[in-house]
Amino acid sequence: MPEPTAAPDSTPLANQLLIALPSLSDGNFSRSVAIVCQHDTDGAMGLVVNRPSEYTLGDVFGQMGVEGGGEALRAAPVLAGGPVHPERGFVLHDGGTGWDSTLEVADGLYLTTSRDILEAMARGEGPSNAIVALGCAGWSAGQLEQELANNDWLTAPSDAELLFALPLDERWQAAAGRIGVDFAYLADYAGHA
Repeated sequence: MPEPTAAPDSTPLANQLLIALPSLSDGNFSRSVAIVCQHDTDGAMGLVVNRPSEYTLGDVFGQMGVEGGGEALRAAPVLAGGPVHPERGFVLHDGGTGWDSTLEVADGLYLTTSRDILEAMARGEGPSNAIVALGCAGWSAGQLEQELANNDWLTAPSDAELLFALPLDERWQAAAGRIGVDFAYLADYAGHA
């Protein structure tokens, strides 16, 4: 029986976390955790999930003319999802594909770029868990693979708790801890040559 082959739209690293190693000095990604949303032979796309932007969801609603949303929702931070398309909004969420422009990242995890999801959130009809980000991270064909080979990133499976529940400032260490890495030890050790 022949080996199964990956579908043409296969995304081998989709739903994986990229965890920046302490040595990664790129200001866009230093101490960051990103989730890979899509990965194929043309490159990769993801969202940084541990960096707040200067905006709240209320600011975004105001800019878009979206009414509603309770105080807690309007106060929620909007994340800086990456340096690519910083003017575009991305919503990483659970809760299905009933939105105009949605990509299924993995079973039960979706990325939506259409306005209708924000309007639904403001009405209290959105997904149970969501991250709103401005901008995304992008890698050209082979670039992410090269960065992994250069040991710029660690990879770990993503999980809902890390994406939706943990405080932003705990996500970098927590993601590394999921695969048994303690950056506090690495950073201390690296500083004593």
